[in-house]
Amino acid sequence: MHLLEQLTRQAKIASRQLVHLSSDDKNKAIRHIGSVLWQQRKEILSANEKDLEASRKQGLTESKLDRLRLDEARIQGMITGLEQIAELQDPVGETIQTVTRPNGLQIEQVRVPFGVIGIIYESRPNVTVDAAGLTLKTGNAVILRGGKEAINTNIALVKALRDGLSQANVPEDAIQIIQQTERQTIEHLIRSKNDVDLIIPRGGAGLIQYVLEHSLVPVIETGVGNCHVYVDEDADLQMALDIAINAKVQRPSVCNAIESLLVHEKIASNFLAALIPVLKENGVTIRGCEQTKALFPDDEIETASHEDFDTEFLDLILAIKVVKDTAAAIEHIDRYGTKHSEAIITTNESTAKQFLTEVDAAAVYHNASTRFTDGFEFGFGAEIGISTQKLHARGPMGLIEMTSYKYLIHGDGQIRE
Repeated sequence: MHLLEQLTRQAKIASRQLVHLSSDDKNKAIRHIGSVLWQQRKEILSANEKDLEASRKQGLTESKLDRLRLDEARIQGMITGLEQIAELQDPVGETIQTVTRPNGLQIEQVRVPFGVIGIIYESRPNVTVDAAGLTLKTGNAVILRGGKEAINTNIALVKALRDGLSQANVPEDAIQIIQQTERQTIEHLIRSKNDVDLIIPRGGAGLIQYVLEHSLVPVIETGVGNCHVYVDEDADLQMALDIAINAKVQRPSVCNAIESLLVHEKIASNFLAALIPVLKENGVTIRGCEQTKALFPDDEIETASHEDFDTEFLDLILAIKVVKDTAAAIEHIDRYGTKHSEAIITTNESTAKQFLTEVDAAAVYHNASTRFTDGFEFGFGAEIGISTQKLHARGPMGLIEMTSYKYLIHGDGQIRE
């Protein structure tokens, strides 16, 4: 573990140097690493193909391979994301509030970087670049610990990022990667409380739970998305059909795709009769409650179990449940949801208000797809993840969520009596 101790110490040193960078310095560096990413795209894509081939041999599903796959268009998307980060307002140094006390003390609350942020994630290599851009913009050093599925890709990406920093005269140790993929490396990172200021885990429930239970460093819980769309009795059924298909099919491997569909019993027959054929055309496996199966006995609908309703599939699988009313839908979401993104489709404003008020999630939608829970779509630029907790950050975590604050107190000799 000597190498890991050295890595975290180097990141700490780099973080102290980053606080001296101006917004212009950081923006120039962000744009520079984007240029180097494009210059080194061939090496990056070659490394990515090694990871894809290894993952195919291990039997990863197509949706999981899609999370891992890079091409020139996706690399360009990463670069576009960096450009958008560079164009956003820098929150570091912003005065949140100023108070002047009766004794003349002036107290400023000012946004500051955390310092060193450790990010633990799985197979999506775009996280590597998003994390680097967001942390650099906010003056934080970052230690990246990706999954073994993308290790060659991530090493190649980080080489380009560090080369870009070096050419921009910014400490390259501000972006670090742990190249070992053993579980012990996670344990070391999350216990490095002297050098690491914050841990952000992104991935499956098992990874996040492990980090929460073992970390000595503060953790922001992100990501598991067991999301729902509830189609109310007063829904516009064509709207509901379009939203359900989009939320499930457009990109099933991401955390803001829905895993369960709840349908009011009064419109279940008509709505599901229209929906099920379209789901099947798109290759979706349907797992339905007993009432769903009873309505369509001739269709190939598997029986939905408690485990199905409790699962983030990240695949073309959808659990369907017919519910008595809105209260029953909310109760189901309260039991199985992960406080990520939930949606109601209804023309009834009173019902919508009930759902928006009572559902406990970071993002609650009325007549829109859950796929919009995303930093870009919210106008925040690239995001570090979707926080499903309530302290410090909730929902898409953009630049502001990557900062803390401190108080600066100005006096002219005051002493406390």
